[in-house]
Amino acid sequence: MLKQMTISEVITLWKTDKKQYVKKSSFSAYVLLIENHILPEFGNECQLSESRVQDFIFRKLDQGLSQKTVKDMLIVLKMILKFGVKNQWLRDSPLDIRFPTEREKQHIEVLSKSQQKKIMQHIQQHFTFRNLGIYICLSTGLRIGEVCALSWEDVDTDMGIIRVSKSIQRIYTIENEIRKTELILDTPKTKNSIREIPISRDLLRLLKPIKKIMNPAFFVLTNEQKPTEPRTYRSYYQKFMEELNMTGLKFHGLRHSFATRCIESNCDYKTVSVLLGHSNISTTLNLYVHPNMEQKKKAIDKMAMALK
Repeated sequence: MLKQMTISEVITLWKTDKKQYVKKSSFSAYVLLIENHILPEFGNECQLSESRVQDFIFRKLDQGLSQKTVKDMLIVLKMILKFGVKNQWLRDSPLDIRFPTEREKQHIEVLSKSQQKKIMQHIQQHFTFRNLGIYICLSTGLRIGEVCALSWEDVDTDMGIIRVSKSIQRIYTIENEIRKTELILDTPKTKNSIREIPISRDLLRLLKPIKKIMNPAFFVLTNEQKPTEPRTYRSYYQKFMEELNMTGLKFHGLRHSFATRCIESNCDYKTVSVLLGHSNISTTLNLYVHPNMEQKKKAIDKMAMALK
């Protein structure tokens, strides 16, 4: 027997259930999408038609939101609807939602080899713990939250590895209609993000003498018990790059640059994927493996030779 509820009522019950199973950061992201987009649009309704949801999707894209953000909204909405149907609070109405074809491939911003060398040489000559974090990211591909969470106990100079097992991020929380932010130290993005990364020779030369005198519990970027948060470190990075006349590259570009250098060095794609902590190799392939013109010409030449 169907006990009809509004989407808003289902969301309240769904949040109570979902909170038990997902990470705090994931739950926070869901709630933000619900409060900002889903509730204002569908909260008072008891049934959603495919055309109604399709119209919502197109309007959000027209407002300038990225396809990823809008797709995340749809994922959350579908989870809520599925939960409502399962508990017989909503009628089942499958949604086949379409997105416009993305004509342009996303361009990955990376440092050139000469730019990367310039940065790394500058850090060697102007050492600070925050500068060291930039060097570490270029040498390991760590995400900003991972390097902010890195402590000296994670740096094993004897084995020559850095252990990535935690991440820092500031999340938005909404409780009793009160919005606030909270800094959390948690496990990284996915289980694949928990990984061990070999330390390059140049980085090891920097780290070995320092590690001997460091408190293992202190964070690398601050050399204190208290960490720096990603937003603060991103601002520091931007000023650092301005001093070197290299504006325009986002912090995540350091990770892209690491991955690109690995691919350029003919590392096998699976190894690059594991080093980056990607959930699957297809993410690595889609982001970084794009044949250049020289490789394309070689392929055409091989094909032509085969015909002779």
